[in-house]
Amino acid sequence: MKQPGPDHPITIETNPHRIRVVLGGFIVAETTDALTLHEASLPPVHYIPRKDVRMDLLEPSDRKSHCPYKGDASYFTAMAGGLVRENAVCCYENPYPVAAVIAGHLAFYPSKVDDIEEFMV
Repeated sequence: MKQPGPDHPITIETNPHRIRVVLGGFIVAETTDALTLHEASLPPVHYIPRKDVRMDLLEPSDRKSHCPYKGDASYFTAMAGGLVRENAVCCYENPYPVAAVIAGHLAFYPSKVDDIEEFMV
């Protein structure tokens, strides 16, 4: 496990906006309780609580990965509106302490869904 630092900062903040994820014309997730993770020079990632995700439109995939800062990730395939997007969603069920608040949250890859919209509440 690596610790974030000046060369690789990680911050996680509550997001005050409504986040909506759309695939195939269907809303697959919508929340006002998102967490936004900023990691080094990577684009921000919105983590959405599982309770606000249409889990009936997701199927666990066999893909797994490891981040030395956040821990082990599992993935889901998203299916909506006749579209199937493999490994469109990732989740850290038991993240390392620095990212503990994202446990039980899911992140959608922008390139795998139609849109991730952010609205003022």
